Amino acid sequence: ILLDDLVHLGKIGAGNSGTVMKVLHVPTQIVYAKKIISLPTTINKDKSSGVGMSLSNENQNKQIKLQIKRELEIMDRIGKQDENSNIIDFYSKNASIANEIVIIMEYMNLGSLDRILQTYKEHCRRCNVKISPATSWFNRNVIISRIAHDVLNGLAFLYDNFKIIHRDIKPSNILLNSKGRVKICDFGVSKNTVNSIVDTFVGTSTYMSPERIQGGIYTTKGDVWSLGLSIIELLTGKFPLDSREIKYDSDLDDADNSLRPDGILDLLQRIVNEPSPHLPTNYPFNEKLVDFVNKCCIKNPDERASIKELLQHEYIQKYNFNTDPKTQERYSKDFKKYCKELKKLLHDEKVIKRQKQQ
Repeated sequence: ILLDDLVHLGKIGAGNSGTVMKVLHVPTQIVYAKKIISLPTTINKDKSSGVGMSLSNENQNKQIKLQIKRELEIMDRIGKQDENSNIIDFYSKNASIANEIVIIMEYMNLGSLDRILQTYKEHCRRCNVKISPATSWFNRNVIISRIAHDVLNGLAFLYDNFKIIHRDIKPSNILLNSKGRVKICDFGVSKNTVNSIVDTFVGTSTYMSPERIQGGIYTTKGDVWSLGLSIIELLTGKFPLDSREIKYDSDLDDADNSLRPDGILDLLQRIVNEPSPHLPTNYPFNEKLVDFVNKCCIKNPDERASIKELLQHEYIQKYNFNTDPKTQERYSKDFKKYCKELKKLLHDEKVIKRQKQQ
């Protein structure tokens, strides 16, 4: 895909790993996602002191370059996969003259689960509705089970075929489209590993597993912990490692950033001193869902369920591999219908937001 053949349609998002744009490939009329990663600039000497960039900045630049190199290597190996792999498709990468790397990826039109979650929260605040499991856009068993299955399936695919551990599972790295596809993305901190052992300290700190925070051996079970935290956040609208038992009839609509750990030490203290994260007990969640999340969020990795064990969990099997073909067909149709309804919800909220800004 040539960069000159792309027309920018809008900005999807931006983060530590780069800026993502929605683009149209004119010759084929296919919409893609274009990820732009800025490379660290050359180290310049400080004119006033005559010394080079600080060691911390130099190390940061090395870390960024390593992260970019990792993602490109993984992309080359993964490329375009079967739809059932639940891995985002990569089409091309280009080194541009502006000290940037441009990656062309599959476009998922509903965006990330994090974006959907934030839109839901904005909707609740605008409509004066409480942020709670009762109003959550994700709180249906067929929805959560399908998302959990597809993430686990993607993680299993990465490890079984490429010996890759993702290491950065979170709502913003899980994408959804209106056709009912769930895919994981952003492999900048993934690690190709032998014997499933990784001890490098990178990734999104708030979703890190206890063993990784404490500098222990990291395996695929670290991604299982992150999935458990993500599910809790999607269902409750709040960060899981806040020990308070939220009563959803109280005013706690902004229970996200203010309750997040204040750095690695605070997170470590919470993980060590507080009970394992879990779904609220004052809401009637499905018992099998509760058990599934509890198995993800066991502090001791030796006791935590593995990816393969969770794929066989009754909560996953019931909604993704039901023994009754008609029931399974209904579940599949329900999820696709949900995705189409979500598309309309997101569009309506976007229109309302634009109108308010005018």
